[in-house]
Amino acid sequence: MNPVARIRIDALRDNAQRAPLADAVLDLRWDAWGHGTASVAAALRPLGLHAVRADPDAGADLAELGIRVVDARAHADDLVDARQLYGLAGATTPVMRLSGTVLGTKVLRRGEGVSYGYRYRAPQDTRVALISGGYGQGVVRALGGAAHVSIEGRACPILGRVAMDVCVVDIAGAAVARGETAWFFGDETEGHPPLREWSRVTGMDVAELAAAVGAHARRIIE
Repeated sequence: MNPVARIRIDALRDNAQRAPLADAVLDLRWDAWGHGTASVAAALRPLGLHAVRADPDAGADLAELGIRVVDARAHADDLVDARQLYGLAGATTPVMRLSGTVLGTKVLRRGEGVSYGYRYRAPQDTRVALISGGYGQGVVRALGGAAHVSIEGRACPILGRVAMDVCVVDIAGAAVARGETAWFFGDETEGHPPLREWSRVTGMDVAELAAAVGAHARRIIE
């Protein structure tokens, strides 16, 4: 039950409608900011995409689509705003959403600790859930104690240190069951935390965060 980075092609195309692609250069570096170079290029080629800035190893796949890789320094005025295209700036719909799965729940008594080193100890009795998704999949360690996930629209704070493949969240009195979906980030209109909150907490750019998640979580195209 590894966490899943879900790439919404409909959102990508909707965002692209705001930028004329026929005369523009799209930033597909870092595997399209973690969204998948081939998937993004194939989805936008029918909308008029012809030129991109891309990683060196992506050239062959892009050439098959009839898309040129160019030196963005020579086309600086034509670069598409990638944050708007991928929905990372707040004004457009997020293309990537990251979800984990509830692996189990337990009661945490006052004074009991969770995760590495028991750096977090419960100030009162509560209930916690173990969620798939850790720093091995791009869920940055600094998020522990500073961010939350959303389960059925309820904000559940991440407790203690984020582990390699899992993290622990406080579910208090919520009726959360094994197998439910926990949203790390995504579309605020659907009740998901925004990726820019991760950026605020960690000091990392949204491009870094999205690329890390796309590279390490299981990625599916929707």
